Amino acid sequence: MRMGGWAMAGPVLASALFGTSIVGAQTVSRSDTKFIQHAVPANLAEVELGKLAQDKAGDQRIRQFGERMASDHSQAAKELQQLASEKGVSVGSDLPSSDLRLRDRLAKLQPSVFDREYVKEMVKDHKKDVAEFRRMSEKAQDPTLKAWVVKTLPTLEDHLKTIENLEASLTAQR
Repeated sequence: MRMGGWAMAGPVLASALFGTSIVGAQTVSRSDTKFIQHAVPANLAEVELGKLAQDKAGDQRIRQFGERMASDHSQAAKELQQLASEKGVSVGSDLPSSDLRLRDRLAKLQPSVFDREYVKEMVKDHKKDVAEFRRMSEKAQDPTLKAWVVKTLPTLEDHLKTIENLEASLTAQR
């Protein structure tokens, strides 16, 4: 029996109403979709801030950390964008306005002040990210997303440990 364009009406309507993304019969939960749509731009922001740290930091260790941020988060963004594409989840490539403001504020600082402010922001951001990734490592419903989160979490935990050590070192130098 031919149903024409109405065959997909139910799943499409469900997608619109319940915030799921559809590829064929596969759906991605609202919380998984929200996580993906937040994590891609967040990774892109880390890339931008890492590049800024490479240019602006006065401390060589912070320039190196910025280089690692740009590299690791570029890879994470690429992987997550691929996963989003495979799952039919649309993600933006624009940085959130809050990250643009942070980048612009940090760009105006002198190197020693930049170092303190960048490190402070990275500690705050990575604490939040590690907590969210730990939550998603248990709560993600999509198995592919969950596997990616579990694979990525140790890198974020290492970033946090590294930046906390840098923060302690900077504080001790004052």
